[in-house]
Amino acid sequence: MWIGSTGARGLHGLVFEVVGRAVNQVLSGGGGRVDVTLTPDGCVRVADDGPVAPFEATRDADRPNLDALLTRMPTGPHPPAWNNEAVIHFTAGLLVANALSSRLTAETQGTGARRTVQEYARGVPAAPPTPVERPNGHGTVIEFWPDPKIFETTSCSFALLAERFRQIAFLNRSLAISLTDERPATGPRAVSFRFPHGVRDFVAALHAETGSPLPPDLIGFERYDPRIAGTMEVALLWSDAHEQRLRSYANGRPTPQGGTHVDGFRDALATAVTAFAREQGLLAPTDPDPHTDRIGKGLTAVVSVKLDHPEFVGATRRQLSNPEVRNRIEESVREHLTNWFREHPKSAQEIATRITATPAA
Repeated sequence: MWIGSTGARGLHGLVFEVVGRAVNQVLSGGGGRVDVTLTPDGCVRVADDGPVAPFEATRDADRPNLDALLTRMPTGPHPPAWNNEAVIHFTAGLLVANALSSRLTAETQGTGARRTVQEYARGVPAAPPTPVERPNGHGTVIEFWPDPKIFETTSCSFALLAERFRQIAFLNRSLAISLTDERPATGPRAVSFRFPHGVRDFVAALHAETGSPLPPDLIGFERYDPRIAGTMEVALLWSDAHEQRLRSYANGRPTPQGGTHVDGFRDALATAVTAFAREQGLLAPTDPDPHTDRIGKGLTAVVSVKLDHPEFVGATRRQLSNPEVRNRIEESVREHLTNWFREHPKSAQEIATRITATPAA
């Protein structure tokens, strides 16, 4: 139920649960590193340098201890900074990984040289937390071995994980994330991702897939809006390419079916482009507004929102449904794009001319 499958999809969902917790910890501390390693014996090691959750109980209900995260179902409201959620697909987090692993070890180190290690077997503590001397580093390390009695396969796809982690790095500019695969007989392979310009880098990378030179006019902004209790980050460009490349995310989750954030983005583009084209005389008074398909031709864009209380359509969470998001995204994108057109009249003229000259579908 919690991972949706005992096949490869469920296996990778298990990895995302553990990596998601690590990413959230790092982001709650203002940024840092998450390092994921696939070992020859089937272990997945996830290390982070974020704030450490102690094994013992705490008085702060919003900061549960690590043993509780590993052995108990989360209850009550989500903790602060929930809108930083990056890759978690479900809601039970470490509990699921622990229960569905034949073995799991959790290791923490705060200030000082002493680390604390606890081992579990299929979700049950195998021994009390044990202090060990290990002087280097700080943070949390989770190692787990997906249970071969549960999963049809326990071999993770390097390519699938690498692509997802790349997306997460694009969507969280303060994060560095690496993936190392020690399984190949020819020697380890590794990738590392960090994108200081966030979704602007994402749009540049998506456009590079077309094989066309990167246009100089890459438009982007980030904004916090208390009316949606969250942030929006948007980047876009138009080029001579024929296809449209639009990617959308809500709290780091891909939303391939769009949603209110995408609807607001499209509304804003239509309003801003049409208004500029009419101001410049590129559309006659009797001409209809450009169709969405014309405005989207040659568009590459990323729309990402991070909300304290995201709402989705259905259990798969592939479409955002927060009604207030549409108007707030439309307002912000329209305002930013309108100002950009005024500050870059030559480039805006070229964009609007290309759109209005495109025959209607």
